[in-house]
Parts: sequence; C-alpha cells; structure tokens
Amino acid sequence: MKSHPFLIVAALALVPVSFAAPAQARHAARQVYDKGMVSSADPRATEAGLEMLRAGGSATDAAVATMLALTVVEPQSSGIGGGGFYVALQPGGKIETIDGRETAPAAAHPQWFFKDGKPMTFRDAVPGGTSVGVPGNLALAEKAHRRHGRLKWSRLFQPAIRLAREGWAITPRTRQFLDFAKGSAGFTPAGMAMFYDASGQPLPAGTMVRNPELARTLEQIARRGAKAFYSGANARAIVATVNTASRNPSQMTLKDVTSYRAKDRSPLCGTYREYRICGMAPPSSGETTVFTVLKQLERFDLKALGPDSPTAWHLIAESMRLAYADRARYLGDADFVKVPVAGLLDEQYLRSRSALIDPGKSLALVTAGTPPGAEALVRADGTAGPEHGTSHFVAIDRRGHAVTYTSTIESAFGSGLITGGYYLNNELTDFDMVPEREGRPAANRVEGGKRPRSSMAPTLVFAPDGKLRLAIGAAGGTTIPAQVAKSIIGVIDWGMSAQDAIAAPLIFAPEGPVVFVEAGTKLEAMIPALKALGHDVRTRPGGKANAVEVIGSTLRGGADPRSDGTAATE
Repeated sequence: MKSHPFLIVAALALVPVSFAAPAQARHAARQVYDKGMVSSADPRATEAGLEMLRAGGSATDAAVATMLALTVVEPQSSGIGGGGFYVALQPGGKIETIDGRETAPAAAHPQWFFKDGKPMTFRDAVPGGTSVGVPGNLALAEKAHRRHGRLKWSRLFQPAIRLAREGWAITPRTRQFLDFAKGSAGFTPAGMAMFYDASGQPLPAGTMVRNPELARTLEQIARRGAKAFYSGANARAIVATVNTASRNPSQMTLKDVTSYRAKDRSPLCGTYREYRICGMAPPSSGETTVFTVLKQLERFDLKALGPDSPTAWHLIAESMRLAYADRARYLGDADFVKVPVAGLLDEQYLRSRSALIDPGKSLALVTAGTPPGAEALVRADGTAGPEHGTSHFVAIDRRGHAVTYTSTIESAFGSGLITGGYYLNNELTDFDMVPEREGRPAANRVEGGKRPRSSMAPTLVFAPDGKLRLAIGAAGGTTIPAQVAKSIIGVIDWGMSAQDAIAAPLIFAPEGPVVFVEAGTKLEAMIPALKALGHDVRTRPGGKANAVEVIGSTLRGGADPRSDGTAATE
C-alpha cells in the first residue's frame, strides 16, 4: 500500500525470536477473559464478529465474519477482492501469522507499468486490469478457519449475506469516498448503478444499498468453500474482468487464480522496554518499520518528556525518517529477494542508527543504512499514490484466542473493477514502477508471482509478565507503521488507554525532508517548535486504527474516532 502525503488515506536490542517455524516462537502466558471483544472500522462489521462470539465461535470465526461484512459495508477499503495479513495468539500461547497478500500474474515483468517506454504515473496505473493482483483474503480465511474455527464455515457468511441481500445504509464517511473517488467507485456500470444516481451524483448518506450479486457470490463460497472463489465461474470471471478492462487490460490466466495459496510466515518478534512485540515478516514492511522506530527511541526517556513535548515528537519523527529510509531500500517479497531482516534488527546496527538522532536538531539528510547481510538493492524512483482502501480489525474470544487482521484492496474502491458484486484490488501498484536505478534492481520491482511490499502491521504486544497487553493495527498506506508505533508509545511510554493512544495526533515522517503533522490537533500548534528544530513541517489528515487492550481479565476496545469504527463486547 502506498500513500500520497496530501490525500486522505495514510539503547537498542531488537532480537527476532524466530525466523524458522512459527511454533518455535516463545509462548505467551495463557489468558482468559470475562467476555470476548471485536473492534473494527464499521459497527455492522463489529456486530458480525460479535454474532460469532455469542454463538460460541472463536476469535478466528469472528475475524473472518468481520472481514466478510466489511466486503459489503466498506467496499472502498477491503474485502474478498483483496488480501490481508493475519496475526493470531492461540490459547496455548503459540503465535501464528498467515500471509494472504495478493500475487502478480505469472506474465508480470519489471516493465509491467510502462507505457510508451516510460513508467506510468500512479493515477494512470490504478484503474483497470494491470493493477489487479490475485486476491488472497479468502485463502487466508479458509486456512485460518480450518485450524482455529469452532463454527461451521457457512455460518461465518450469514451476517454478510444478510447485509448484501437486505441492504445497508451509506454512511457519511462512505458518501465522502464516493464523491472523492468517483472515477474508481463508478468505473464500471455496476459501480455507477450501485452508488450513483441518474445524474452521476453519489447517493446521499442514509440511502439503503443492496448488492444481490455479492450475496449470491458469498452464498456460493459459504456452500463450497474457497474453491468456489479460486476455481470455476468466479475464477473465470476475475480473469475475464481484468483482461478485458477498458483501461490497462491485464494478462492474468486462470492458472494464476487457481494456483494462489496463502502462506504461513514465521512471526517476527522483538522487545521494546521489556514489552514483547510480534507481527508479520516480509512481504510486510510494517512490523520491521514499527520495531525500528521503537528501538531507535528506546534510549530516550519519552515518558519524562510526555506527549505535550515538541522534543518527544521531534525524536519520533527522526526515528521514523531513519526507519522509512531502510524500509524503502530493503523491503520486498522475501520469496524473491534477500531481505536482510536480521540485519535490520541487529542490536549494533540499530545502536548506530539511533546515534544519528539529535534531540536538538533535525538531520539535514536521511539515507538508508547498511545493515548486516544487505545486498545492493535500491528503491526505484517509483510513484507513490494515494491509499484509501484498507481496514483493520481485532477479535479476541474469552478463551484467550486473539486475532489482529489487516485487510486491503489498496486504493479507494481498488482498481474500480467489479466482478461477483465485489471490487477487485489495485494492489500491484504497491510495486515500484521503476524497476532499477543506476543499473541495480529494486527489491520491490514487479515480477511474476511476486507479492508487493505492504505497510500493513497487525501487531500483538505482550507485557513484561508475558501476558497479552494489546492487539492493534491500522489503515493508511505508508502511514500504518507510524500509526502503530505512535499508539504503542502512547500505551507503553505515556500510560494512555488504547482508545486515547489511537486518538492521539499522528506525526508521519518518511525519509524525505518533510514531516507531516495531523491537521487540527495539538501537533499543529507545535509547528513553530518543530521548525525551530530544523523540520520542514506540513499538515495532513490522520489515520484509521483499531485495537483491543487487556486490563486484567477485561478487554477494552479502541476504535479510531476519525472513522466509523466501533469496539464492543459480546
């Protein structure tokens, strides 16, 4: 996922616990809770998850039902036409991660987004077929359910089917997306008919929308399993839709779809101030970036500085700049390129990077470092575009099974293509469009079968006693690691609740010279102080995060006030 900064969405030992099998990750303490909880970006999706918990389902059941309901009520953000990352804590303490990231067609190549010998702009590349990767969410969901589901697979689909068939009301936020992203939401006749009136204007908030075609698709998958999506009529429809698109037709084959597999990945775990933090390994760049931001700050007393200190936010921004520089240069699909994960998390390396941070002034220039094991892979000068199409949700059941799951279709309404009643992603524009620079390959260049780099960072945080403290994640493209790191700092260093930490203002500092602070917050009042420290400061909107925290045997939810999100117990 990518984010354009001006558009809405967007002392130092960090030792990975395991890069082998997930089962080898150190087990967390077993916990049980008074009631289960779900937090998501839409109350109707939250209720879908809670329905599963009330029926005796697991957190995985709840998370899958939530993802399916979001397909219906938050079509601009996520769903079965996209992919995701699943991070789970099992009741016995095992941490498991599943990669449901989309894949490029086998025909894809480094010049996939070239036109007339030149790389396309992000905006030109998004609409149509070439931006579409093979969706991974349903393969991920089925794999997780087979292992950890307690209810029948078909049961998980019932809330989403009801919503699609009986109708759902357009929210004011969705109405804003329909206005802002008319070119993608209404790219096809089906999208125009569903969301716009005869004059081409978005339907007003409160309008009931029905999607019987999506209901039929979900009914088929509920009866036959994920094979109903990855084979047969639905698979053929995906291929035909992307290959005959009026703009940027693709070269996807039926084999590309039928051969898709969700992958188990080793959980990436490390420590920050005696707290253990676990998340996704590559192709996610999210967790490595979250870790790096935090670990480079560990030598500073953020608690003493507090959230009202411009110096604290300056330090956070400087650490982000360094972390994002390494992210841009080294992160990609580890099945295709050597990603120096261990080197990026190496104690000595992080100490050297942290030493570059000066509390009294901003770095004039930030570049990627050279971690142990790094190869000569460079970021291409690709085009970073807007990211509006992501959703995060958390489900925890009373037995201690916790799931933090980020789902995405990348931009608002993805590629704009609809088949089976759902939008197809534009995830392939997360690749670098320029495949090399100075004769050296980019780690995140386009290749057939490859998964594009992602910023998604579904995260579990464990207290020093080994018990789960926080399950969190965010939406917002490249701002996701910034949002998650800021929220973890809020909980650990500043003693905030998860709700308050999520609601706290966002500072976003990619590797360039510009630092973005959230408009209309106390950070905007700190702009003079940040400029005095040498920052080029501009404003931007905030993000969209969801979390559940643990207080004793009680779960407390966090839902971003910037969104329609809710958190509720069963």
